[in-house]
Amino acid sequence: MFNISTQVMLVKETSAKLTHPHDVYEEIKDAGNMAQEAFFVITLDRHNNMIDKHMITLGILDAALVHPREVFRAAISDGACAIIIAHNHPSGDTTPSAEDLKITRTLVEAGKIVDIKILDHMIVSRGDNPYISLRESGLVSF
Repeated sequence: MFNISTQVMLVKETSAKLTHPHDVYEEIKDAGNMAQEAFFVITLDRHNNMIDKHMITLGILDAALVHPREVFRAAISDGACAIIIAHNHPSGDTTPSAEDLKITRTLVEAGKIVDIKILDHMIVSRGDNPYISLRESGLVSF
């Protein structure tokens, strides 16, 4: 005999509409001052309104372990239609590494399987150029 419980998901009130990389930066700019690398997922509804912001991993000075399972767990739990992924570079340099590009491509492909689109991957830091959008840079195809 199976015990089936019914759960009703509550709809979270949405907040900011994220239409430009600077909007995303405003939501996660505090991460630019962190001493350790951290990886974030911003979940979005079908109108690109932010549902929630999740820190997925907290790593070491120059690396954070990221896996599609953890990234999409937050998105599925929030009932997201799309996500924006982001992480910080404590070094102050927002230039994406080869590993940044590789994990982004992996996550974009995983998103296609679960039908949750990744709209962008932002790298934030501090200094004169505090963020880069991998979508705007053209380094990754979304």
